[in-house]
Amino acid sequence: MGSLGDEPVGDFKVLHDPKPDDVSLTAFMVSTTRGFLPRMDPIVTLPREFDPLESILQRMPVKTLSGEPGLLAHGTLGDTVTKELPDLTSFVDNYKHNLPLVNALYRDYSFLASAYLLEPCHLRFVHGEPYGLGRQVLPANIARPIARCAALCEFKPFMEYAGSYALFNYKLVDPAKGLEDYSNLRLIRAFEQGLDPTSSEAGFVLVHVAMVRNSGPLVAGAVSCLGSVSQHKTTPLEARTALNAGLTTMLASLRRINAVMETMWMRSKPGAYTSFRTFIFGITSQSMFPHGVVYEGLDDNPENKPSSFRGESGANDSIIPLMDNLLQIPMPSTPLTAILDDFRQYRPSNHRRFLAWARARSRQLGLKEWALATATSDNPSSEQEREQILVTRRLWLQALDQVREFRWRHWCFAREYILKQTSHPTATGGSPIVTWLPNQLEAVLAEMVNVGGGGEWDLGEECGDIMDLVKRQQETLKKEVTKFCEERGVAA
Repeated sequence: MGSLGDEPVGDFKVLHDPKPDDVSLTAFMVSTTRGFLPRMDPIVTLPREFDPLESILQRMPVKTLSGEPGLLAHGTLGDTVTKELPDLTSFVDNYKHNLPLVNALYRDYSFLASAYLLEPCHLRFVHGEPYGLGRQVLPANIARPIARCAALCEFKPFMEYAGSYALFNYKLVDPAKGLEDYSNLRLIRAFEQGLDPTSSEAGFVLVHVAMVRNSGPLVAGAVSCLGSVSQHKTTPLEARTALNAGLTTMLASLRRINAVMETMWMRSKPGAYTSFRTFIFGITSQSMFPHGVVYEGLDDNPENKPSSFRGESGANDSIIPLMDNLLQIPMPSTPLTAILDDFRQYRPSNHRRFLAWARARSRQLGLKEWALATATSDNPSSEQEREQILVTRRLWLQALDQVREFRWRHWCFAREYILKQTSHPTATGGSPIVTWLPNQLEAVLAEMVNVGGGGEWDLGEECGDIMDLVKRQQETLKKEVTKFCEERGVAA
């Protein structure tokens, strides 16, 4: 995790007005209103120059909007791309000053790229066979435009969680009703049956959208917490009150996010996940692409050297990384944590900069040390100050508990949706399926023991119950990981 010492950290502009009509800004900019969602609802309709792309995408899903079998059901997507899709790269630059529109093009080309590369694996999967190899070459009529769109929007030229698969892939049935009502959400693009809003594919994606809808107050609370620290030497009580208000705001947001996350069980069934999961695998660390994928026709790669990118993953969401960075949750120095670090590249550029700023600013200001009053100089000078510190420590532990709850549920999803359904050893992002999530979960459990494990601060009955749960989950997690590692013959 490191330390910045006295290195100065600049400010970061978090939007309060997301400026939905400003097309000169990238679609994803962190705001206190929309949080980590795009500044505007995603663009659905492409310009007419891209009608050939639109036509293929509408016919592509296993089950189309009309209910009829699509190109992926018949195994004819690859041939259709070859016969019908011209290289439309030159038209992309016509819209380079409209970045949200280019983001929509990036989304659509990334859907086509993933479907094209993984179509052979899907066909084997539906026949009960191993995935085998995907297509090892992405033709120029897909490779060139996706690379151009990705460069303009600062994404990788492969499907990403925010910019493509999930957060820029919803539309509203009735725009006037907004995002508050889940039944008002629909997918724009899908691989399998996701254009049916009751399908497990739709549920899997749209629950993520519904979760992130609640991230605005989380951002606002984080900014407020960081802002409070600079006051603590001159007005300690006022600063502490502001810190506690910020933590309270964040805690309420995390509880709403976790409550929505829990609805995944009913909106996306564990047994159905593997049927559309095939299409969201990446290239990196996947058996389907042992030597990477050649992107044909790229000017900056005349020798056609293979490329490798991680696949779409909910682990690329920015909610929990913000908490890791703000609360300074220490991660172990392991190859698994190195994968976590690599995932940082697969987020919108503005998200990446915000998360890096929050991490650096929290450390520079000594937020954790001051909040928990762990330094000798932070000894409370009055009973009132001690009471406020006690409130902070409770809120801090409760915020850690919400991170634990999120990560524990994510582990439960991995167990029920993946480990019990398939023997494939890696997750869609290329991380080891048995050990990677426990790496982070064990870290937050250990941090909770560090913060709430007793000492001079009596945090009360509610926090005592939290710590009892932590101890049980530490034991349960160890047993579960050992069991799955033994079953799959991997090192714990």
